[in-house]
Amino acid sequence: MIPTTILISLPLFSLLGATPFGQITTLSRDVLLVKIRGGWGGKAYGVSFGGPTEFQHQGEVTEGPLELEPEGLKELPGQDDMYVNMTLLRAVATHGLEASAGDFAKEFAHGGFLLWHANDQGRQNLLAGIPPEKSGHPFCNPLADHIDFQIEADFVGLISPGLPRAAQRMCDRARRLMNYGDGVYGGVFVSAMYAAAFVQDDIRAVVESGLAALPTDSGYARIIRDVLCWHDRYPDNWKATWREIEVKWNKDSCPWGAKGKFNIQARLNGAYIALGLLYGNGDFNQTIEMSTRAGQDSDCNPSSAAGILGVMLGYKGIPAKWTAPLPAIADAKFSYTDYSFNSIVKSTVERAKRVVNQEGGSVDEKGLLIPMQAPMPAKFEQFAPGKVVERIATSDSRWRWQGRWERHADKWRREMRSKVAGAEASVTFEGTGARLVGSLDDDRGTAELLLDGKSMGKIDGYNDDGYRGGEGLWGKFDLAPGPHTVRVVVDGRPYPSSKDIWVYLEDLIVYRR
Repeated sequence: MIPTTILISLPLFSLLGATPFGQITTLSRDVLLVKIRGGWGGKAYGVSFGGPTEFQHQGEVTEGPLELEPEGLKELPGQDDMYVNMTLLRAVATHGLEASAGDFAKEFAHGGFLLWHANDQGRQNLLAGIPPEKSGHPFCNPLADHIDFQIEADFVGLISPGLPRAAQRMCDRARRLMNYGDGVYGGVFVSAMYAAAFVQDDIRAVVESGLAALPTDSGYARIIRDVLCWHDRYPDNWKATWREIEVKWNKDSCPWGAKGKFNIQARLNGAYIALGLLYGNGDFNQTIEMSTRAGQDSDCNPSSAAGILGVMLGYKGIPAKWTAPLPAIADAKFSYTDYSFNSIVKSTVERAKRVVNQEGGSVDEKGLLIPMQAPMPAKFEQFAPGKVVERIATSDSRWRWQGRWERHADKWRREMRSKVAGAEASVTFEGTGARLVGSLDDDRGTAELLLDGKSMGKIDGYNDDGYRGGEGLWGKFDLAPGPHTVRVVVDGRPYPSSKDIWVYLEDLIVYRR
């Protein structure tokens, strides 16, 4: 087993005979194109392969035969893993390599595309006037440590060949729209692995390069160190490593998964990316299959893993069974964008050349001269709400209801709702944190939320993309130990642009440090 300290400090490239950090390596124009095409292609094949099993297996390995469905790539233009990446890259193409958080926010908030989870809340925050530097903070976005930036930071690594520090600087400007802490580090980890895959031919060194870009004490770095150690312990048994991940790390997830097995945290799903890469060991088929079989977000994880490996192998190194269906749709536009597969590859190549020049390299007719960069740990920040100790459903007798409320139930969840001004709901709990959960839709109104008698401001369940169940309406995680009371008072007024004034409440998740 390799000691943890060595995993962080190894001179990864020089170990295997590649160009050491601080020296110059070369890529021909043809190789750059083939690698970028392989990255986008790998991402496309991974998300298409894993789509049918997305969140179908939570806390369990997916068994049985898995194949890329014949019609799988036809769904590709509507995959958010693809079109959000392209939207953020468009901000770079439009505003330049120094595109600001505000530039990314304009593209992200007004792109008109479907979003979910932390992305969705981040956009609602931006549209409500919360600045882009704060829209992903857990005070504004209770889903801040989840997978969203992880699945859309591929573009950063794809334009940063051998340049993980350049990738990290761009991540720092784009990341805060939707994430914080480990949610941010998902994008840092993935983009650093992409950057390494351009100039490295050993998959473990690529994963270690991603680890080296993470703050040592972060939860994300700890889980990746664990995966590397378990890979040493069980080099031929990926399921043994999967079980170790499950026992130690699959806990205290998002509102959907608290006290359950559903987990969309960036770090858990990032561990499955690393698992697929390590045990796939450079085999494209095995990498996609293992990162899919790990479960949870089983389209996003093989998408990232296959994208990284696709860069390492290059498009020509991807087995023909995967590449054969792509030419038929390679010029079709992706949803909500002006990009096709062919045109996004072309745009990415141009941006990569500019990043190389910006970082002190050069580009001429012979190719690119790249000044190799060592990964550097990102700035430390963590969202640590504590352990989930209970969920107090609205059917629990501890809730108190005043005014007109009615029970609303469907096949997924049971909620209480009201649209009557002055209607109140309150519940007392013991803990150091709490998260109020309810469904979102385009017919929601506003309410005032009070904690221990003090106003915390307005909450709403409005979502311009329509229904989203079980989302966080409000959260606070730095409370003094002891009893606390949350009270919701319905305003009877619509959120701007809402079709109605409903307020829906499902339960209160209680945390304790």
